Amino acid sequence: MIKREVLSIMRPIAQNIRATLSISLWVVVLLVGVAPVSAVPRENHEEKEANLKQQATGGLFHKWTFDKDATKSIPGGFVPLSSGAGASAIWSVEADETAPSAPNVVMGTSACEDSTCFRLLIAQGLEYEYPDLTMRIRSADGVAGMGGFVFALRDAQNFYAALVELGARRAQVIRVIEGVVTILGQTAVTLKPIDWHSLRVQRNTIVSKDFIEAYVDGVLALSVEDQMLGAGQVGVVMQGKTSLLFDTLHAVPLFSHRPLSSPAAY
Repeated sequence: MIKREVLSIMRPIAQNIRATLSISLWVVVLLVGVAPVSAVPRENHEEKEANLKQQATGGLFHKWTFDKDATKSIPGGFVPLSSGAGASAIWSVEADETAPSAPNVVMGTSACEDSTCFRLLIAQGLEYEYPDLTMRIRSADGVAGMGGFVFALRDAQNFYAALVELGARRAQVIRVIEGVVTILGQTAVTLKPIDWHSLRVQRNTIVSKDFIEAYVDGVLALSVEDQMLGAGQVGVVMQGKTSLLFDTLHAVPLFSHRPLSSPAAY
């Protein structure tokens, strides 16, 4: 008798549990079946593995000082690109005895007033999945402006950029997808009392998360997580009305899945 009563009590409980599990399973199926919509296709696992293997071939370790380039010309191995309306930028190699690697630097000048105007100078024939990038940067005399590195570039409408505005003492990491700008992070920075400042950008992956970290004058300024874009080209970038000098660019691939190393001394 007791056994029947227990069974009669337990039966509806078991039915409720089965119903709940069935609903939960359908919810999981629906959620898994819904993928975020993006105009830019993401890398799958196989593509990411192939790109990482390509990074280890040894052909992606580069340093540019521009000292062997002819002045008043675009540096060899680079091509200008423009994103946003307005006139193209002027890029040229110029002599500058104050440069970290004298005698030459690259000078970029953009007259575009719009903040969505980006002027790029891209290294040709190089693609990085997880780059480690460094540069020295200085504002042209009396001219404010924002500039830095562009990376994971697929075209002039799709890229990441790590930017520093020296006059306003501000740093940003942005993502541009189909020309739409998203600020992933921004912060005030403390600059050293020097003319030529350093900017370093690292992109790395830990487990299944991709991180972008930006250092200004050797100090970590920003760390953001994003993996909308995969492998792509690298270069320098200016935003809005700007005149900047660039020197001593380094680009190397990161192989480690461990946390990022400390900034290099160069």
